Amino acid sequence: MHQEIDTLIVTPEEMGAIDRAAATSGLSSFALMERAGQAVAAVALRRFPSALRFVVLCGPGNNGGDGYVAARALAQAGAVVVVHALGEPATLKGDAATAFAAFHGSVKPLSDCAPRVGDVVIDALFGAGLTRDVPDAVASLIAAVARAVVPVLAVDLPSGVDGRTGRVRGAAFEAEATVTFMCRKPGHLLLPGRSLAGALDVFDIGIPARILARHGGHMRINSPAVWRLALPVATGAIHKYVRGHLVVFSGPAAATGAARLSATAGLRAGAGLVTLLSPHNAAPINAAHLTAVMLKTVDGKKDLAKVLEDERLNTFVLGPGFGGAAAARRYVRLLAEHDRRLVLDADGISAFRDDPDALFSVFAEGPVRLVLTPHDGEFVRLFPDLAGDRTLSKIDRARNAAARSNGVVILKGADTVIAAPDGRVLVNDNAPPWLATAGSGDVLAGIVGAHLAQGMPIFEAAASAVWRHGAAGQRAGEGLTAETLISALDGFDQIK
Repeated sequence: MHQEIDTLIVTPEEMGAIDRAAATSGLSSFALMERAGQAVAAVALRRFPSALRFVVLCGPGNNGGDGYVAARALAQAGAVVVVHALGEPATLKGDAATAFAAFHGSVKPLSDCAPRVGDVVIDALFGAGLTRDVPDAVASLIAAVARAVVPVLAVDLPSGVDGRTGRVRGAAFEAEATVTFMCRKPGHLLLPGRSLAGALDVFDIGIPARILARHGGHMRINSPAVWRLALPVATGAIHKYVRGHLVVFSGPAAATGAARLSATAGLRAGAGLVTLLSPHNAAPINAAHLTAVMLKTVDGKKDLAKVLEDERLNTFVLGPGFGGAAAARRYVRLLAEHDRRLVLDADGISAFRDDPDALFSVFAEGPVRLVLTPHDGEFVRLFPDLAGDRTLSKIDRARNAAARSNGVVILKGADTVIAAPDGRVLVNDNAPPWLATAGSGDVLAGIVGAHLAQGMPIFEAAASAVWRHGAAGQRAGEGLTAETLISALDGFDQIK
């Protein structure tokens, strides 16, 4: 599959449009279903060679049609196959009806299904298109399969997982593996869907890339393929001033560690110089801990205005351990007035909780200069209406927030979403669970700042920082601390 298409994420609605366009172009829709079902059978035999019996659950739509094709292929391969149907198979339409007619085995009602030791369940009930809670009969069977502790292979997406949001609709199978076709759906990447899908196999069933590109949106998996060309290029003539000068604000004397983590991460991530702006009372503590990071005292707007006279200082990180909300608001307004690029994190975000528009308004005009890095708790402080709208996916929330703030939004979590005001969205999938540790977010803010200081476009700077953060977490391993995470950051030349 073409690398650009391999990163594409499509919603269930977009996938439906892709399927229709493929049929209109002259491709046989049943041939596509045949390839999909054959792929499911191949994965089942490869992943579960010792299965005593394959129990195929077929739904009332095309996902069920894939199941009937898989059941036929498994039987032809000599496997023991039992098929259970939701609803009456005789009422199937189109390709699903053709697939059922080509399966010559018996089909039992779903209510007769009784999983037992040695079974592998192939879930072809609903797939990614589910938009309502599963019926009670399906919820009961999901519970029975869980009690029996038998593996589940899901077709497209575990039944019960909403393909657009990743949420569970009443109940959902927990699959050991999932087979999907052509492109990932949001439900494969957003939690809890990602954890319920298990290992994911994406099969190319023959839909041309031009059709995928025409009907897909602007969602991609965050990977170097998306932003590698925007990375800084090292040459023999490079020096520290070319690599940019990052500035990080420190908090008061009792809360300086978070800012130092950001500053140190920024230096490690490639900024040529990093300066920590420290209140006077915190300067001795910061000075005792800093070596390569420079230190300057700033105790108010007048001091900051003097710093801003140096045009080379164009990227700032404000928020980690910062504390004072009123000072944060004053500094942010001053940075915006001087057209600086700003990574706003932690306390910097919370400073605007009572009046988010006071933040958005100062960055509303001109090119995008703001990066927001909230976790869910911080997100609700700036975007309470978006956070409370249960119809929105995490992708929807981040995209709407980016448009409202005229900033790039990094909505953090195990399924971090990066969104730009122009509608582009990336979903990150390389972050290990042990990144959820104190100081990890401070490190991320520093990496984003370093990328911006080096002149990267703002969306690509944010996306590549999130990816490098995840890669460093994998390299540092379980039990990492923020300090070891910084040490595990690789250089740009190591990004594949």
